[in-house]
Amino acid sequence: MFEKITARELADRQDSNRDEYTLIDTRPEDSYEAWRIEQATNVPFGPAETLNDDQRAEIEELANGTEIITICGKGATSTRLASELDANGFDDVAVVNRGMRGWNALYETTRINTGNDDLLVVQFQRRAKGCLSYLIGSKRANEAIVIDPTRHTDQYVTTAAMEGLTITRVLDTHVHADHISGGRDLAAALDVPYHLGERATERDIQYGFEPLADGETITVGETNVEVQAAPGHTTEMVVYRIGDDVVLTGDSLFLDSVGRTELEFGEDAAEKGARMQYDTLHETLLELPDEMVVLPGHVTVNNDGTYENASPGKPVGASLGDVRNQLDLVTLDEEEFVEWMVENVPEKPDNYKTVISINLGTESVESSRDATMLETGANNCAA
Repeated sequence: MFEKITARELADRQDSNRDEYTLIDTRPEDSYEAWRIEQATNVPFGPAETLNDDQRAEIEELANGTEIITICGKGATSTRLASELDANGFDDVAVVNRGMRGWNALYETTRINTGNDDLLVVQFQRRAKGCLSYLIGSKRANEAIVIDPTRHTDQYVTTAAMEGLTITRVLDTHVHADHISGGRDLAAALDVPYHLGERATERDIQYGFEPLADGETITVGETNVEVQAAPGHTTEMVVYRIGDDVVLTGDSLFLDSVGRTELEFGEDAAEKGARMQYDTLHETLLELPDEMVVLPGHVTVNNDGTYENASPGKPVGASLGDVRNQLDLVTLDEEEFVEWMVENVPEKPDNYKTVISINLGTESVESSRDATMLETGANNCAA
């Protein structure tokens, strides 16, 4: 009988003994090519298919005596293949429960080291999508804020409780395009204020929030959290400077790129967003101290499941000086920068228009299953 494992168990095996198993993805080739788990091999298999001799020989060669783990979109065809393998004499077979949907909801948490003994910074990494969110806490005041939470909100409450902290505010850096924000739901559940930057009042937002002005400061214990307007990726984008230690840059600045600018503005007005992004980069972000740690809103996840400039479960961050030195875009003058941004538009995130509408409150999502389908795939918010 084949084994059933969770996405968490697969991640643990991937991190510790990936040479001891063979991961087979049974989805159609186009789904596999668009987004997959690192080291997965595609063997398309249908829900009513039986294992033929060619497939058996291919899988036997791929496995070479290792455990076989199967995965698909939601666990149907991979379970079918696991059953067929078991019936055909393969002894060590497992299937990932909930498939890529389960993988898409998998998180890691890691602490960010700072020079402040009172300051706690916990980074939440959504492993498959590369979304990053944060719990910022004061150990002495026993309070915390959450920034850019995803819709799986229980983890923030649980982590805060484990640290002995009470969440007092929830903040988003902007209206997200690649995932459904959990900001409103988390704030409502805890009965605490929910914040966006003040220019969010200029967008068609259909719910209440407390706007934060450029230069405004809130506190977590004795640590100041300064709001700095950072338009470009969106008009209302803000970054949060946490004391003199870190800056949460949302989708304005990543470790290897800057935020794309046409998702809100559209192709015709992409130049407007690009000029905003140039000003934000040179007049706001690069004016911060070089030793300040940049904590972005995303890490780049490639189609093959690998991370750029990071590893799952390890802190995703770098000093501003290091980011400056690694990012070729900062060397361009304004016209070169704008031309590059306009002419190098990456593929749009899946379902981004619907996701934006949900985050604006102009549309709703009916179920967790529908939300999962809308969010399938890695983030694609970098230029």
